Amino acid sequence: MCKRQRRKLNLAAHTETSRSWPLQRNLATVDQSLLKMAEHDLTSKLGNYLDQHLVFPLFEFLAVQGIYKENELLRAKLDLLSKTNMVDFAMDVHKNLYPDQEIPPTLKDKRTVVVEQLKKMQAETEPILAMFMNPEVTRQIQSSRDSRQLLDYLTKNHGLKPEMLDKLYLFAKFQYECGNYSGAAEYLHFHRFLVTPNDKNYLNGLWGKLASEILMQNWDTALEDLNRLKEYIDSNTFNTPLQALQQRTWLIHWSLFIFFNHAKGRDLIVEMLLYQNQYLNAIETMCPHILRYLTTAVIINKQNRRTMLKDLVKVIQQESYAYRDPITEFIEHLYVNFDFDAAQQKLRQCKDVLLNDFFLVAVLDDFIENARLMIFETFCRIHQCISIKMLAEKLNMTAEDAERWIVNLIRNARLDAKIDSQQGHVVMATQTVSPYQQLIEKTKMLSVRSQKLAADIEKKLNVRNADASQWGNNDF
Repeated sequence: MCKRQRRKLNLAAHTETSRSWPLQRNLATVDQSLLKMAEHDLTSKLGNYLDQHLVFPLFEFLAVQGIYKENELLRAKLDLLSKTNMVDFAMDVHKNLYPDQEIPPTLKDKRTVVVEQLKKMQAETEPILAMFMNPEVTRQIQSSRDSRQLLDYLTKNHGLKPEMLDKLYLFAKFQYECGNYSGAAEYLHFHRFLVTPNDKNYLNGLWGKLASEILMQNWDTALEDLNRLKEYIDSNTFNTPLQALQQRTWLIHWSLFIFFNHAKGRDLIVEMLLYQNQYLNAIETMCPHILRYLTTAVIINKQNRRTMLKDLVKVIQQESYAYRDPITEFIEHLYVNFDFDAAQQKLRQCKDVLLNDFFLVAVLDDFIENARLMIFETFCRIHQCISIKMLAEKLNMTAEDAERWIVNLIRNARLDAKIDSQQGHVVMATQTVSPYQQLIEKTKMLSVRSQKLAADIEKKLNVRNADASQWGNNDF
């Protein structure tokens, strides 16, 4: 079966099991003047793999950008809120959408039900929450490194029962649906520490904790939760390969929040999505639109970019039949076709794409700067004497700005060249790369991969040794 057929099969199966999503229907109406910007908007595609709460920041961004009609966005937001317990928020949206109408009785009734259910669940979980407030229990939690040992201690000394942990998880989930993300994160932290990975709610708890930290913008903690969830997904065997593929696809989409906000995210996204085969396969099979974010990360990454580009170009060419946008086409024109005019045209379009993308708008300046540098470097490999006026046209700059930009490159020792101001030319020095430097370039990424592989092997050996020690200490 070819890759295209496999993608159709997996997408069909995914449609039956994925979260319901109202965006495609509600955002269909677009002003013709904004159609060009909406053409490359990925919110509808991304939303299929995001929790409802994670979509609200995207909606707020779209409302500011003005790409879609305000009423259409409000309807989509109201549809999402109907699946949560944020009833007061839903009432406010309803007032904005229908200012001349009364609040529907269904919303008022739902609010009453939510408040009653909250009081009931608070009463049910009060004993376990009071237990966590006990200073002695707090000390045990902080000093303990073994969840089973802590669970035994709480069971024997504080009357903890297994059903209490299920109620704690449900209460955390309820708090999350109400929009209390800090409370949900706190309760899910305790839940994860006290249950084993075999618990029925363990995986869902990891997802909930990750979503809560993302929505609170705690990027360091969110990255830890992302790695913990990734390790669980990669080390477990699901009932079917499709389930594992779905888990990785969701993880890829949720990780965008972290990778484009965390200080180390630009390196981590490339390492995960380009150099880990199971996640690259998920992109190729389920979500080729993620290539926009992977390509952007490679462009704005200044370390090892040349090696990354070689690997990225192969993927973009392979998946060009499934997904294309100005960002991926920019790479194709520059490094496959060597069409500098087309690359310059796509760079102009890239600016509009990034300005209207929730995840990429913050890296717009870095993207434009590095994309211009890539055009310039590629052009310089072909030509030794370059007209500044012509170069300015290629880079979509004025001649004065282009000359100033080149001077800064030379001054910062990033370019071995000199400027002939009388002729208006840039004269490139002859650059020869020594075999030694070529070897270094080729082995840089190999070293990173080797270290990652060694770390993974060591981690698995530690887990295996711990399991062996545990079995050895058991009495039969």
